[in-house]
Amino acid sequence: MTTAEPLVPPSPHVPLATPGVAAATTDLTKVYGSGDTRVVALDRVGITFREGEFTAIMGPSGCGKSTLMHCAAGLDSPTSGSVRVGTTELSTLNDRQLTRLRRDRIGFVFQAFNLLPTLTALENITLPLTLAGRRPDRRWLDRIVSMVGLAQRLDHRPAQLSGGQQQRVAVARALASRPAIVFGDEPTGNLDSRSGAEVLGFLRDSVREMGQTVVMVTHDPVAAGYADRVVFLSDGRLVDEMARPTPQRVMDLMVRLPGGTPPAAESGAPSRIS
Repeated sequence: MTTAEPLVPPSPHVPLATPGVAAATTDLTKVYGSGDTRVVALDRVGITFREGEFTAIMGPSGCGKSTLMHCAAGLDSPTSGSVRVGTTELSTLNDRQLTRLRRDRIGFVFQAFNLLPTLTALENITLPLTLAGRRPDRRWLDRIVSMVGLAQRLDHRPAQLSGGQQQRVAVARALASRPAIVFGDEPTGNLDSRSGAEVLGFLRDSVREMGQTVVMVTHDPVAAGYADRVVFLSDGRLVDEMARPTPQRVMDLMVRLPGGTPPAAESGAPSRIS
């Protein structure tokens, strides 16, 4: 194990909504199907995403990393367990409240750029704010546009932009509402290495220069090397984490994951990484 902290269940006397925590899960379980088709995608996962930190989630295909992100972001409902964004327990929200939380407090960057082709880059960036009936903070918007290098492209529609430029629009859109946390699901999966490095650099800069919290699912050790820490899943459980990752260290650990037995599974205790 390379974890700096023991994998232990949280004390019932310690509140989940602690200062400096952007989001957290406790005993998060997600089960699909039943009987012979029953699949446990997440098995009592507890994790804390700290404010102002860039976390990458990695693991073998089918390990549950995208399911973890979708549950933590309120895009999917857990079978059991708790998900909080700041002090808000997601299970207490109705559909309208959950939609509002995702719109106002969570940013998303996906592998597909998900831009509206009839809107300009600027209109795509500000679309969530427009839908919410809010005016953008001009100084904040200018700062984001400058960071992602789009000042000369704001009047262009997606078809007039390269793939890397379109994903930069998507990053700017995710940051425009000043969300509590930004989730990225393979955000560089459709990009060449140079464009991918630019987008990852922008995400990293949003953390270091703007205090943003970013959580990214990736299968790429190079992408994970941009993060402050990497957490590793295997068979729906958190099994390890790495601070100050490098691509080589991440690759070395990933090679060992499929054949190893998760330590938490050996003890029967729920896995938790803070």
